[in-house]
Parts: sequence; C-alpha cells; structure tokens
Amino acid sequence: MLLKSAQMQHGLRHGDYTRYRRYCTARLRRLYKSLKFTHGRGKYAKRAITQSTVSEVRYLHVVLYTAERAWSHAMEKRQLPDGPNPRQRIYLIGRLRKAVKWATLFAQLCASKGDSKTSLEAEAYASYMTGNLLFEQDQNWDTALLNFKRARAVYEELGKVGDLENQVLCRERVEELEPSIRYCLHKIGKSNLQASELLHIGEMEGPALDLFKAKLEAVMSEARSQQAVSMTEFHWLGHRFPISNAKTRVSILKARELEKDLQGSADSLPVEKGLSIFDKIFAAYHEARSSIRSDLVSAGNAESVKDDLSGLDKAVSAVLGQRTIERNQLLVKIAKSKLVRRHDEKNEKVTKPEELVRLYDLLLQNIADLSDLVSSGRDRRQEEVTFAEECSLKSLAFRGERCFYLAKSYSLAGKRAEAYVLYCHARSLIEDAIQKFHTANISDPKLIEELKTLIEECRANSCIEHATGIIEEVKAPENLSKKISNMSLTGAEKKSAKYLLQSLNNYESAVGDSNIKTAPHIEVFPPAFQVIPRNPIVLDIAFNFIDFPSLENRMKKDRKGFISRLWG
Repeated sequence: MLLKSAQMQHGLRHGDYTRYRRYCTARLRRLYKSLKFTHGRGKYAKRAITQSTVSEVRYLHVVLYTAERAWSHAMEKRQLPDGPNPRQRIYLIGRLRKAVKWATLFAQLCASKGDSKTSLEAEAYASYMTGNLLFEQDQNWDTALLNFKRARAVYEELGKVGDLENQVLCRERVEELEPSIRYCLHKIGKSNLQASELLHIGEMEGPALDLFKAKLEAVMSEARSQQAVSMTEFHWLGHRFPISNAKTRVSILKARELEKDLQGSADSLPVEKGLSIFDKIFAAYHEARSSIRSDLVSAGNAESVKDDLSGLDKAVSAVLGQRTIERNQLLVKIAKSKLVRRHDEKNEKVTKPEELVRLYDLLLQNIADLSDLVSSGRDRRQEEVTFAEECSLKSLAFRGERCFYLAKSYSLAGKRAEAYVLYCHARSLIEDAIQKFHTANISDPKLIEELKTLIEECRANSCIEHATGIIEEVKAPENLSKKISNMSLTGAEKKSAKYLLQSLNNYESAVGDSNIKTAPHIEVFPPAFQVIPRNPIVLDIAFNFIDFPSLENRMKKDRKGFISRLWG
C-alpha cells in the first residue's frame, strides 16, 4: 500500500520514472536525516543496516526506498527513445542487481522484525525484483518463471484477507504479473501463445508491465526485420517504388500493422485508443520519410536512384496525408457526439459549433495539401487523376458541413439573418456535392448518407431561423418599451440582490451558491445614479435693455506734444 500510493502520486501514474527516482532520492535524504543515520561528514563512511540496527520502521523504509530508487533508475534507462545502447544496458542490469540486493535484504529484515503479513509482502517484492532481473537478462527463464509465480501466489493469498482496498491492490498486482508469466512460458516453449495475443497483453497498463512491453517491442521489431526481407516494393496509385533501405521497410511494416489493427476494430475501438494508434502510425511514417531523405542526400548523382527515392517519398507523404485526414475525421465524429449532448456522466466539456468549424478548416487544408501533392509531377496516371477528383469532391462536401456549423454558431449568437443565409448556402453546397458524387460514379455511401441528412437539417434550421427572426422583429418594440419602463435612475431594480458591502455585520453568504455559476455579489457595479445638489444657474436677460450713462468726462485725455500742437 505504501509503495503503490508513492508510485501513483510521484510519476508512475504517467510512466515518469525520472520523477519517481528523484522522489525516492529526496525521501531517502529525509529518512537519513531524521534517523541521524548519516554516513559521516566530509569523508564517506558506510553504515550498514542489520537486524540489530533496525529499532523502528523507518529503517525498513530506508532499505525499501533504496531498492525502489535502483529499480526506477533501471526503468528510466529502459525508456530511452532509441532504447539503451550496450553500455547503458550493462548499467541497467547493474541497477536491477542493486534492486534485487536491497529487496532481498528488505525481505530478511521483515522476516525477523515484522509480522507474518509484512514478511509475505516483502518476500513477494523480492521475488518480483529477481524475476525482473532475469527477465531483462534473457536467460534462466525457468528461474524467472518460478519467481514470478511465487510472487503471484503470495499476492493471491493476501488478496483473500484484509480490507477491500488491500484486496483490490493485490488483485491488480496479480493481473500485472500474469503477462510476464505467460511470456516466460512462451520462451520456455510450454505455451502456444501467438503474436497477436502478446500484442493484446501489451495493451494493459501498470508499472509492472513496462519491462514486458519493452521486451515485446524488441520481439516485434525482430519479427518485422525478418518480414522486411521479403518486402521489396511500395505500391501506391498504380506506381511501384523499390525499397532498398531495411530501416525504411521496418517502419512501413510497422505502420501497416497498426493500420490493420485500426481497420479491423474501427467500430469497437475506444476513442482514446484509436487516437493513440494514429499517433503511432504517424511516428512510423515519419521515421520512414526521414530514412528516405537520408538516402536521397547520400544518393549523389545517380538520377535513377534519386527518382525512385523521390517517388517513394511522395507516396509515403501522400499516405501520411490520408491518415491525417482520417484522424481529423475521427475528431469531428467525437466533437459531433458531444455537440448533441447537453451534459454527460463524466462532466465532459460540451462541444461548441466553432470547434467543429475549426476542425473542418483543418480538413480542408489537409485535402488541399494532399491534392497538391498528388497533382504534382509531369506524368500523371489515371489513378492519380481519379484520386484528385475524389479530393476535390470531398473538399466540396467538407465546405458544406463547415458552412452548416458556421450557421449554427451565428444562430447561437442571435444573428438570425446571417444564420439563415448560411444555412441556405450550406444546403446548396451539399446538394452540389451529392450531384457531383453521382456524376463521377464515386461510391462513398456513408458520406453521401451523412450529406443527405445534413440537407434535411439545413432545410429545417433555415425555416426555424426565418420564423424566429420574424417573431423577434415583431416583438422588438414591445421588448424595448418593457426595458425602458423598468429603467430607474436610482438603480432600484438591483436592490433585490444581497451584496457583501451592504451586510458586513451579518454572517451569511453573499457570493452565491457554489453549484451555480453566477457572478459574486460583492458590490453594485457600475454604481447607481444619485441625486446631488447643484449651484443655481443665473441668466442675465435684462442686459440688452438697459441704457447706461456716458462716462467720457471721466476718461483720461491724451496729452499732445510740441509739434502736434503747432499743427493743431
């Protein structure tokens, strides 16, 4: 229980072994410091933990977290992007040996200091670590199987006692150990397990399965390498492109296997799983493209080789574009399912029409890029011309669907005229697309049925928008008069709500109910109008009718000089 909570809270819920290793290191530092069990100052002096040393449970925690730190470090190396190289694999096995050493010590100390249940759990933990070491070393499969079975037997017995949480935890550990046991039986030759069953087991989740998944990926890579020997050409729209690079073959084979899994269970596959498979397909095709372009750089002046590689790069890019369109169509399907629902059990966010408009913009861009890619080149086969026509028709259909959801967004915003025009335009685009599908003899029954349903929705929604617009126009004067009659300069209509600043002495909520998304009532904003006194305005209206006396006799006269007096 202690380890499970620590693992889930510190990284292993998402497979982050680096974070969990750092947590174990920090936890050990705190334990050493609290126990005053440090290893000297300056010069390191090792202090061993023995039975006489263990005086409280924290000493056992030191041993346990040391084993966990070594194990998480090994798993961190196992999760490197290109896998551990030979030097790193030697280090990985060394860390697993450390984990086995500390787990065995933990089991010995629990046998002498703990109760019977703790001793059994520690023994199962040590057996599990030993099985992991042998599993990674690819040797002694019998011994690895024996250790895994021993751990499973202990967890099965512990799952029969204790509280419900402990039983669920033990059952999870048994389920995580089962794939490793079946794989050991497969390696020994006592099981007729097929590769498809191994892949099904590899879809399970849990920290105990990460080593198994890495081993399974190595086995599948080896199988793909053997199959890649027989794969010499890549077929696309009537073209045959030779594949000389083994790495390119393996990447394309991996992508095709994932495509078969996706097509075989398209209806029953969960949405999250489908999206993750698409991500793996994209990664495989990107690896193929990078190896093809590396070959193009090293091809030199060999024109025939460069032409074949350029054609292969174009074909792989086109297939990648098709898968991108399929993934975006899956996202559209998910968004449409959430658009219909108001609220669901998981409290997921309801889709807005604007999100669907954005997804259709992406689809239109993907179609345009794919059409440009297929149309490029001098000599075009009939298959390429037909494919380009299909792309243009799909683009027209996507434009109609985009226009429909754009009209929905305008309708929700209350813009009736714009929504009505867009619904009519979407209907004309969809009718044009269906007619062109029939003219070109292109059969896509699922898309055509969807477009026919959309035509009926466009007709219905346009009538609704027209009627709603007329009603709003008729009721507009009445609504305006009601709003004007309810207006007040003193803000009397806002006094019905309780505000925090008006009742500071009362202990009651002014923020509102936490379950209802309403604005908190703290203070009225903007403030209400208030009547305030003003200075009187004086209007002087008698000024123009008064005859004022002359004041010229009181005005100062100008003195003239000598010359001016002579001339008068």
